[in-house]
Amino acid sequence: MQISFIKIKKKSDADKSKRTRNSEATFVIKQSPKRANPMQKTMDFSIRFLFLMLQFLIVLGCATKPGVRLDIQDKHVIMDNGIVQVNLSNPEGIVTGIQYNGIDNLLEVLNDESNRGYWDIVWDEGGKKRTKKGAKGKGRFDRMEATNFTVIVESEEQVELSFSRTWNDSLEGKLPPLNIDKRFIMLSGSSGFYTYAIYEHLKEWPAFDLDNTRIAFKPRKDKFHYMVVADNRQRFMPLPDDRSPPRGQVLAYPEAVRLVDPLEPEFKGEVDDKYQYACESRYNRVHGWICIDPLNSTGFWLITPSYEFRSAGPLKQYLTSHVGPTTLSVFHSTHYSGADLIMQFGPNEPWKKVYGPIFIYLNSLSNGFSPIGLWEDAKQQMVNEVESWPYTFPASEDFLSSDQRGKVEGRLLVRDRYISDAFVPVSGAYVGLAAIGEVGSWQRECKGYQFWTITDDKGYFSIINIRPGGYNLYSWVNGFIGDYQFDSVIYVTSGCETNVGELVYEAPRDGPTLWEIGIPDRSAAEFYVPDPNPMCINRLYVNHPDRFRQYGLWERYAELYPNEDLVYTVGISDYRKDWFFAQVNRKKDNGTYIGTTWQINFKLDSVNTNGTYTLQVALASVHSAELEIRINNLEANPPLFSSGVIGKENTIARHGIHGLYWLFSIHIQGTLLVQGNNTIFLTQTRDTSPFIGIMYDYIRLEYKR
Repeated sequence: MQISFIKIKKKSDADKSKRTRNSEATFVIKQSPKRANPMQKTMDFSIRFLFLMLQFLIVLGCATKPGVRLDIQDKHVIMDNGIVQVNLSNPEGIVTGIQYNGIDNLLEVLNDESNRGYWDIVWDEGGKKRTKKGAKGKGRFDRMEATNFTVIVESEEQVELSFSRTWNDSLEGKLPPLNIDKRFIMLSGSSGFYTYAIYEHLKEWPAFDLDNTRIAFKPRKDKFHYMVVADNRQRFMPLPDDRSPPRGQVLAYPEAVRLVDPLEPEFKGEVDDKYQYACESRYNRVHGWICIDPLNSTGFWLITPSYEFRSAGPLKQYLTSHVGPTTLSVFHSTHYSGADLIMQFGPNEPWKKVYGPIFIYLNSLSNGFSPIGLWEDAKQQMVNEVESWPYTFPASEDFLSSDQRGKVEGRLLVRDRYISDAFVPVSGAYVGLAAIGEVGSWQRECKGYQFWTITDDKGYFSIINIRPGGYNLYSWVNGFIGDYQFDSVIYVTSGCETNVGELVYEAPRDGPTLWEIGIPDRSAAEFYVPDPNPMCINRLYVNHPDRFRQYGLWERYAELYPNEDLVYTVGISDYRKDWFFAQVNRKKDNGTYIGTTWQINFKLDSVNTNGTYTLQVALASVHSAELEIRINNLEANPPLFSSGVIGKENTIARHGIHGLYWLFSIHIQGTLLVQGNNTIFLTQTRDTSPFIGIMYDYIRLEYKR
């Protein structure tokens, strides 16, 4: 990495009419033209020294700061530990101000106080009443404004505040039937604050659906312009003003906007879309914004130390930070999953769950050094928070400490008898505990908690800090299709240590492989992802491993296949170049769409007409699609296989490369095959939208002896 330690360009009077990256000067972070991102390589000595000094100064400062002070006013409550001051509305529990590093408020002062830092929920009435939806059928939005304020803990070492709302029958149809208790914690010497919430639905309360819940922060747009989601996903961002007409042109859906006349010309022609910055839960640990100042830069970070309280396991994708500036901690959503992840509560269904705590971490850097050091420090702070989980300081009895939790350990082996009879230790496999359910149900489970770990190079695993309860043990293994589920329910109690011994996963298989397409890894990333339309690019993802995050890639299919659909020939074609990453509809000249039929051509040296063959079809994502499969006869009716209309994941439109995992094992009678050339037809029948389609994970033809 080559980063200049700062070139300061004074703004001319003419420039002052435009947005600047700060009021006095602009930082130019230089990098080698061959490097796509300033954090792709190891930091040079100067940045390392800077990072160590920053850590030292934070520790030194924390050791000398005064205790926590609490100031309760008529309309506001203020927590202050001498490093950070947090202002919350009383009794609503909205974060209205964060004072830090000489900045009177890090949050957007132009917004109403209710639109700066808040918990929210999207919900609807359950059962038949579900049809009475809000605007555009997206459910009802509630900012979870509390009606009662209570001091839970007040000392020099810690303040914990509760902002709660109790539901009753008079609120039916107006607010979700939940008791909500939002907590905020400030510790002495801490450069930030924590927040968590307890949701409770009583048995006697009415049914309702919960679509989405999160906490959102809106930093100031005049200060925070550099966003970081990962080492290789960080950049200067446009202003929210650039998204509004006439500066911005809305594309196929409101979230995607082409910047036609942005305040800063460097963004001209780019597409901005919040879904381009989504992240899998397993990697969604820290993200945020940097306010770059020539003398004193400031970082605003959201750290999630555990994903036990998030829905749907490690692979579920969530929004992070995006233009606004906005930074989110999403605990539950239907994004990349659809209606399968709507939490539906019956009228006699009690439920309680703790979301969080999460940590809002603030850091600063002076003396004109590169502000990228703030990101390195934030990552280290994230590690510190993860190692401290579960926290010892939350006062609610619903948040369980480490000694109230249990442990499950064992070893995972895998056997594929058509490759080897050996039981092979699995390295890097995910093993987790989730609610009792069917095989693979963890990816749709959202009411309870999930606890996951990764096997070591000998297949051993240890899942720690598990809340008491009954669970199934689940796993999946890259390189093998399907899901593993332990055949016994595991009951965890406080302080228990359970060893399940050696577990063997025998992946679905009926016979030896005749041919295969792709890699069984629950993703379509290995397939061909085209270059974007040059009029609709995000420059961050040019020559980037996540090239699938570019806007409008679905339209490229018709350009590559204007008249005929994709044809793949086993033994000749290369899935990395010849298999389009998604089977989408083809756009016609009149602007309508038509379903597509892909062909897989293959040769068989011999066929057992009395035998059975199996086509294993693993899908990485589906949206409102129907897959029909035929063998050697495109006109066959009915088809050999039909999935029916499945999926509501919208992964194609939202620049994902996977959603929910689907596996179909399709048996083929030998009489349908011939010696010599054969063709499998994969038809996606529905044609009402450009976003309808299928992402394949892996296809394999087996011969069952």
